[in-house]
Amino acid sequence: MEQHQLSSDGATLALRVYTPAGPPRASVVIGGAMGVRQAFYEAFATWLAGQGYRVTSFDYRGHGDSLQGSLRQVRADLCDWARDYEAVIAHAKAQLPDQPLFLIGHSLGAQLPGLLRSPQLVDGLLSIAAGSGYWRDNAPRLKRLVPYFWHVLVPVATRLCGYFPGRRLRKVGDLPAGVMLQWRRWCLNPRYSVGAEGEAAARSYAAVRFPVMALSMSDDELMTWRGTEHLFALYANAPSRIERIEPKALQLRRIGHFGFFRADMRDALWGRAVDVFSGWTKAPAAAAHPRFPSPAESPA
Repeated sequence: MEQHQLSSDGATLALRVYTPAGPPRASVVIGGAMGVRQAFYEAFATWLAGQGYRVTSFDYRGHGDSLQGSLRQVRADLCDWARDYEAVIAHAKAQLPDQPLFLIGHSLGAQLPGLLRSPQLVDGLLSIAAGSGYWRDNAPRLKRLVPYFWHVLVPVATRLCGYFPGRRLRKVGDLPAGVMLQWRRWCLNPRYSVGAEGEAAARSYAAVRFPVMALSMSDDELMTWRGTEHLFALYANAPSRIERIEPKALQLRRIGHFGFFRADMRDALWGRAVDVFSGWTKAPAAAAHPRFPSPAESPA
């Protein structure tokens, strides 16, 4: 693993690059979840490089290894984070211009690609545990807690501290004020990012043509199947498929929102990424899986 720095619109991003021993099959960029540092994905990224992929992870500006100075001084929102994502994609593509480039988006990392200004650089998105963050689409237990979170805790704590003190509150993690307040607006809007940001965002999501494969965990403590459907409905012109993962069917006790990337999930889950990428490499994007009906379940 090599550590690099990349400039993005005035910010400096911390990157980690995992290089395969032989010729790369493709380039992969990992877009992390809200409040999750890139180090969390190290075991998975190392394994994926061992399968022949050149993998790049990164921390968004003002977060993790990309934080420089005081978090109170960071002026960034989610649109800036989308620009960071795009800068990393462009950098990875420049290293392997003749190879496919795939995204692995964990939660937020599968939401932001709809805001890319150059989606043509991407050949496919594998979404892990992602969905709309609209609060009524949250998992039942979370849905009972979020009205207080969004209407009281977030605005008050962010105003008092100049950033969101998530580590102290044991909620999400420390985040720039602009990121947290914009995320609040998204999560209170039934159409999430598109509803909060307006027509320009809707056009941006509609411009995406790369295929999407979304893995939805049945025991996800944050996201529901309905939320996943609502998110990928925003990608109106992207061929997409959602697969429901049942832990018991794989002899697993639990997966949840974060479990896919744990090292002990290697044998049960990680091979799915290679299968998806191999399928996209062999078939043109237009032949990617279409949407299919949700399984029989009560919407949460």
